[in-house]
Amino acid sequence: MGELSFELLLDTTLSTVLDVTPIVAILFFFQLVVLRRAIPRLRRALIGMLYVVLGLTLFLVGLETALFPLGKVMAGQLTDPAFLGIEAAEPTWLDYGWVYLFAFAIGFSTTIAEPSLMAIADKASEVSGGTIRAWSLRVAVAVGVAIAIAVGTLRIVTGTPLYLFMIVGYAILILQTLRAPKEIVPLAYDSGGVTTSTVTVPLVAALGLGLAEHVPGRSPLLDGFGLIALASLLPMISVMGYAQIGAYISRRASRRLERSPP
Repeated sequence: MGELSFELLLDTTLSTVLDVTPIVAILFFFQLVVLRRAIPRLRRALIGMLYVVLGLTLFLVGLETALFPLGKVMAGQLTDPAFLGIEAAEPTWLDYGWVYLFAFAIGFSTTIAEPSLMAIADKASEVSGGTIRAWSLRVAVAVGVAIAIAVGTLRIVTGTPLYLFMIVGYAILILQTLRAPKEIVPLAYDSGGVTTSTVTVPLVAALGLGLAEHVPGRSPLLDGFGLIALASLLPMISVMGYAQIGAYISRRASRRLERSPP
């Protein structure tokens, strides 16, 4: 086990260095050749790049040795007929209630802890002067992801084609885009992108693949993927919905003030 872990660490380190090298080369090329300026704080920059390689390496090793196996094991345990308390060879979608609940919980918790979402929420709050609350935005996005993962697991269990969910979802999104406050639309679309990042994707992907492997009649290749697509779509809907509800409440409050006697 020790030799295997060391070999995995070495291979991942080399792969990370190869992946990071083109980015570093482009940055150095534009700084030195195009801009023709010395790299500011070169020593600090090199140390920072070393930290990036080390961090990415440890993160990828952690995914391979912990998060992916854990997600598959959890999916297997939650779909075990003994745990579900059923004896039928092919249980119905109603028998997988714990799977949907776990998917909702894991979608919400991983999104709340997503570093990229924290950064977007803080910047949005800063630029808007506090009009957009960072915590409220994070919760709105997390709820969207949670619903998406729960719906995605339902899709895997039932075998419903993914395109049906996507068509309905984007139709709702287009209608919301036309009706939502204009200042929230770009932020909502960006919020859909930041959910598919370092914390959320590994667990969600592992859950989908593990679920497709253990649900009778499902294929990991055909049914195991698609959760990430839903996790990108529904947060855009939830953020716009959050803005629309806020705007509606503000309008009602304004009308009450207008109607109230002086």
